[in-house]
Amino acid sequence: QVQLVESGGGLVQAGGSLRLSCAASQSISSLNVMGWYRQAPGKQRELVATITSGGSRNYADSVKGRFTISRDGAKNTVYLQMNSLKPEDTAVYYCKGSYVFSSYWGQGIQVTVSS
Repeated sequence: QVQLVESGGGLVQAGGSLRLSCAASQSISSLNVMGWYRQAPGKQRELVATITSGGSRNYADSVKGRFTISRDGAKNTVYLQMNSLKPEDTAVYYCKGSYVFSSYWGQGIQVTVSS
C-alpha cells in the first residue's frame, strides 16, 4: 500500500499563497487519481482538487481560478498551489491516492488563513 505525507501547510495572511506537497512512498504512476481534500472545524471533508494519471484536473467551484493541482512522476509527488487565499480556506488538508479498488489518505496538514 502507498503511504502519503503532506507538507507545506502553515499560517498565511488573506491574499497570500502556499504550496502543499504530497509525497508518495512509491510510484504515483499506478495511482488512477490523486487529490486534495479539506475539512474545516465542524464541517464535512470536501473535495478540493483531483488529477488523474492522464493529467485531467477537477476543482471545487470555491477554488477554481485560485488553486492549481499538479503531479511530478519523477518525484512521486502531487502539489497544490494555493493563491489568493481566503479565511474560508482554513482547514486541515488531506492528500488521497486512489487505485481502482482502494484508496489511501495522508495524515493531513493544517492551513490557516488570517484576515
